[in-house]
Amino acid sequence: MKITDDARKIIDESSNKVELEASLEKISELLEEQKIEPTELQWTILINHVNEMIKRSKADEKMSGVDPVMFEEVSKEALMIADKVVQHIGNLPQDEMYVLSIHFEAARQNEV
Repeated sequence: MKITDDARKIIDESSNKVELEASLEKISELLEEQKIEPTELQWTILINHVNEMIKRSKADEKMSGVDPVMFEEVSKEALMIADKVVQHIGNLPQDEMYVLSIHFEAARQNEV
């Protein structure tokens, strides 16, 4: 995992640092299994997103509905990783998986 100064700041300033670090460890393992390597910028954006997901989970907030049809071209691998992360964090609607999957799909394109 490539952590920039900006990403480190997000982690260090998070009110959910322990949960965020645990989630990032899980994500790192899942990405490694699929041989997906996000760039430093992709990691920073992903870390920020996961931090916000954890906040929503703890506050019992739900994001507005997402149309799964918009994500039909996202790979099964990206959706699977996102689903596992949403389950890992817990207390989140399935819609979160679709939005999160975009990060993994973008990172998949790096290897092309």
